Amino acid sequence: MNMMPMTPERHGRIRERLSLEGRVLASELARDFGVSEDTIRRDLRELASAGLCRRVYGGALPPAPAVVPLNLRRAEASGRKRALAQALGERIADMAGPDATLFIDAGSTNILVAEALPTDRALTVVTHSPAIACALEDRPQVEVILLGGRVNPRTGACLDAASLRAAEALRASLLVLGVCAVDAEIGITAQDYEDAEFKRVLSAQAGAVVAAVVNERLASVAPFHVLPTAGLDTLVVEHDAPEASVSALEAAGLRILRARPPVGEGGVPRAKSRA
Repeated sequence: MNMMPMTPERHGRIRERLSLEGRVLASELARDFGVSEDTIRRDLRELASAGLCRRVYGGALPPAPAVVPLNLRRAEASGRKRALAQALGERIADMAGPDATLFIDAGSTNILVAEALPTDRALTVVTHSPAIACALEDRPQVEVILLGGRVNPRTGACLDAASLRAAEALRASLLVLGVCAVDAEIGITAQDYEDAEFKRVLSAQAGAVVAAVVNERLASVAPFHVLPTAGLDTLVVEHDAPEASVSALEAAGLRILRARPPVGEGGVPRAKSRA
């Protein structure tokens, strides 16, 4: 019979499995470690209290990456984000249709999506992100509408009653949603309460919802729910996104589009979609 791992060792092994598998189930951990489910649930509570996981029904998920100010996020994984943005930006015209009104949600990746929009297509772009509006200021074929209000320093977007009222009056053809965390079962979640509320309003009224997400945000969860996985139409993932996470999202009904590798990482093959 295997000896039961001591608590610090068990915590380390749980964190390792979270990193490798993205989700752990209390029943499986109890069986594999030879302890009771009550013991595992206590382990998960302790790890969650330390910010090392987030508990969900039956087990736990990795926590979504912490939100840092936008100016710092723009410098993080910029090559990977640019590859995601290019894969989405070059397909915006087909996704949105003619005479489209596009809402681009706040986020460091979405700033790059704005920069990657086609240069030969007339679009109306609405945003509550000053940085995204500035990224489009030299595009004469793009009409830019900036929703004003108080700027939230964490999200870099206008998030107050005035901007929310303006969003409620909008019916965008296509919403490019900013994603803090996505899990096939939990859905899309956000780190900020006001941001989550804003995203819910936008998603409920948009003709279609798309997003681009780095690997760290897959199979993770943040505190505030935005929408179920089925509420998202297309998700752009990195070229090396974990197959288990991608397969689970496809099984939930999402269309997955893989980006090219960033320049300097194994060449630049054509992006491919998986319906």
